[in-house]
Amino acid sequence: MPTFSAPDGTQLAYRVIGEGDPLVCIPGGPTDSAYLGDLGGLSAYRQLVLLDLRGTGGSAIPDDASSYRCDRLVEDVEALRKHLGLPRMDLLGHSAGTNIATQYAAGYPERVSKLALIGPSTRAVGVAITGETRRELAQLRKNEPWFPEAFAALQAITEGTGSDWEAVAPFFWGRWDATAQQHHTASQPRNQESVAHFAAEGAFNPESTRAALAACKAPVLLLTGEFDLNSPPVSAVKFAEVFPDATLVVQPGAGHYPWCDDADWFVATTAAFLRG
Repeated sequence: MPTFSAPDGTQLAYRVIGEGDPLVCIPGGPTDSAYLGDLGGLSAYRQLVLLDLRGTGGSAIPDDASSYRCDRLVEDVEALRKHLGLPRMDLLGHSAGTNIATQYAAGYPERVSKLALIGPSTRAVGVAITGETRRELAQLRKNEPWFPEAFAALQAITEGTGSDWEAVAPFFWGRWDATAQQHHTASQPRNQESVAHFAAEGAFNPESTRAALAACKAPVLLLTGEFDLNSPPVSAVKFAEVFPDATLVVQPGAGHYPWCDDADWFVATTAAFLRG
C-alpha cells in the first residue's frame, strides 16, 4: 500500500482502486477503508483513493492518542491532498467519516470541488437525532422476522437502559442476509483507542463549523438510506440546510451501507453527482 506522512510524522496508508479522476474516500468507524470495497463499483467511473485512518489498516498507530480526535484527523486528509498533488479534490465520506469530511470542507473550502456524504453523521454540525426519531424509523421494519428482538434492544439503548448494539445491527441493512452479516463483521472498528478518542472533548464545534461552511461553495450530495437509523432521512434534511449548494437523496430500501443494498442505484446516483 502507498503511504504518506501526516503532519505529526505518523505514516498513513491508502488504497487506490480504478482509474480516472481521483475521489478521496474517508471511511467511518473510525476504522480502515477495507469495508468500503470499491463502493459497489464506483471505481468504474472514478479512481478511488481510500484512506486508512490513523491506527487502522495499513496506517501506523500514532504516538499521541489524542490525535485520534475527529478535528485533528482533518489535517491527515489535507496531508493526503498535498501528497497526491491535487490543487482541489472531490471528497467522499461515509458515516463517522462524514464528520471528518464536513470539518475538512469547513476548514479548507477552497480545496473541495465536490463533497459526497454517504450515511451522513450530523455530529459535526450539531443536528441532534432523538431516540424517538430512531424508533419511529425502525417501525418501517416491523414485518421483518428479526424485528422484535432488535427493536427491544433499540428501545433499551435509546432510553438509556441497554447497550446491546450487536442486536440492533439488522436495522442498518436493507437486507439482513448472509452477505450483510459478513460485511457487518468486517466493518467493525478494531482499534478501540481510536474509537474512544474520536469524539473526545473539543472534537466538534458545531457553531463555528456551520458558520465556516457558508464559505463552502462546492456542490454537496447527502445520500442516506430509507431505513438508515444512523442517518435518518429527517435528520439529513436538516444537515443539508447547512450547505449553500446541497442535494439530499434517499435511497429506497437501503440502510447504512447503500452500496451493498443496491449497488447499481448507489453508483448511478453518486456517479451522476460527481459528473456534475
